[in-house]
Amino acid sequence: MQNVIIAFQLLIILFLLLYIIFKLKWFFIKRKFYQLCPKAKKCIDKPYAKFTPFEGVPIVRTLKKIDYSILLKEYEQNNDKPLKPVKSRKVPNSVVCPFCNAPHEYIYDNNGGKGQFLCKICSQTFTNQFKYYPDSDLLCPHCNSKLEIQHDRNEFIVYKCHNNDCKCYLDNLKSLSKKDFKLYKKEPFRFCLYYHFRLPKFDFPTLADSITKAPKLELSKIRCSYFTLGLILTYRINYGLPARKIASLMYDVHNIKISHATILTYCKLVAPIVKFFIDNFKYDVSGSFCGDETYVKVKGKWHYLIFFFDSVKKIILSYDVFEKRNTESATIALNNMFVKIVSFCKDILVITDGNPIYNVAHMLFKNNGINFTLKQVIGLSNKDEVSKEFRPLKQIIERLNRTFKEIYKPTCGYGSIEGATVDAILFTACFNFLRPNKALNFKVPVHVEKIQSATSMPLKWLNLIECGVFMAEHS
Repeated sequence: MQNVIIAFQLLIILFLLLYIIFKLKWFFIKRKFYQLCPKAKKCIDKPYAKFTPFEGVPIVRTLKKIDYSILLKEYEQNNDKPLKPVKSRKVPNSVVCPFCNAPHEYIYDNNGGKGQFLCKICSQTFTNQFKYYPDSDLLCPHCNSKLEIQHDRNEFIVYKCHNNDCKCYLDNLKSLSKKDFKLYKKEPFRFCLYYHFRLPKFDFPTLADSITKAPKLELSKIRCSYFTLGLILTYRINYGLPARKIASLMYDVHNIKISHATILTYCKLVAPIVKFFIDNFKYDVSGSFCGDETYVKVKGKWHYLIFFFDSVKKIILSYDVFEKRNTESATIALNNMFVKIVSFCKDILVITDGNPIYNVAHMLFKNNGINFTLKQVIGLSNKDEVSKEFRPLKQIIERLNRTFKEIYKPTCGYGSIEGATVDAILFTACFNFLRPNKALNFKVPVHVEKIQSATSMPLKWLNLIECGVFMAEHS
């Protein structure tokens, strides 16, 4: 019996030794494996180069397009010999000079196959990467060198000066700190030192063309009483009820049978009259404005409603629905605000988020003689002085967006841009002339005696429509 116990103990000791040996082998194998494999690199956050607006408008040099055959004849007459083609096989057969229509036989590969070409006949450089070639050259305002196309975007074309002796480039290079200069030598793409200019592809809106014209008065198509119309607008805009609930409410409470489609039609008939009134009213503004975009769905796709309003007087001045959130939409929204305030306000301060479309729009307005100060609140935390100072104003426009969503959410999206625009117009009219604002001690932002003299909200809506009709008839 004693021998059995000893044998059992030895067996346990053997198993323990094998377990320890296995663990040691696995430890050394694992250690050797990690030594052979490279260590995983830590994720380094490298911010993108920020948008940099450059001072000065490019100098326009008009180009005279001449056919290459005429230039060949002139060369032969002046030199008593014909101009020989280029002996190069790097230029594709499809490449044609956009300035004189010279074929590829007379075109050099100007930068070793990277896309830039030089015409031997007219001595113009171009690139086949971009499809857009203007009828004039743009020259750098700092060094008079030709600007080259850097990027061809959907809304604008980016021109860049490549002159290393340009005053703009040298000044920006000197302004770099020692740390930034070392980083610029390693990663120059993170800095924007050369002069850039963005040429928009859309027609810049003028203030005269943006004035709302008098609409057609189609109130005769409304078959119900005007007080019923006021009730419909009150339920739809002031209380944010969808059209189907309003139809049920009108029948259950007021014993008026009306369909939801008729309710939407009545809103569309009233909207142009209201829009003409709120666009042509002479507002008393403060000079401090903030803007932001919010999302709305139209036929299942996201669209963008851009609001700009007076952050002190709480007056909405721009309310436009766009398919895309780009430079053109930001420019149109700002322009619709300037139509109402440019003759009443000299020092204009505009606060937006960090979206670069507002930077480009700001630069376009400045180039067209409309100056204003743009301050951008970046992100959700105050990491810079501008965000710390103007964060409360940015939160005001966010609160306005949430107020509009009270009308938008019950609709579950719109069937057309027209429907979204109608709600934006009627909401703006209600917010400016009918809705008491807590920040203004429960007073309406714009006080009109005729509208506020009414004793109920439906009658106020009717007085607002009457003001729009009177303004349209006497415009």
